[in-house]
Amino acid sequence: MNKYLELAKVGTSYANHMNRLSNRVFGEVTRNTNSKSMKVVKLFSEKPVNRRADIVRYYPRHIETDLLMKHLRNYGLFRDEHLDFKEEYERLRELRGKKKWIPPPFRNKKQEKKSQASK
Repeated sequence: MNKYLELAKVGTSYANHMNRLSNRVFGEVTRNTNSKSMKVVKLFSEKPVNRRADIVRYYPRHIETDLLMKHLRNYGLFRDEHLDFKEEYERLRELRGKKKWIPPPFRNKKQEKKSQASK
């Protein structure tokens, strides 16, 4: 191994050619480059953003956060202004005598005909 390292440092054309070939095989930069070019090489050698598991599989904990905020609101430690507004609007509607309209339950006509036919 030591002899190989010494041969790699020798400036012959064969040694230079073997160094380039070695760098190519192992995915390294084949020739000496400046720092700007190395930055580009580094960017292209990284995984794409859409392939990185830490970015793709990240999700905020919406459900747990929502439950926590509801509990804090019940204790009086959190103000949800939108929900406060909706509750106040419903309270004022009830005071005026206008209850919220709830649609009738969905009825399936085929099931109604079968139940009437079986009677």
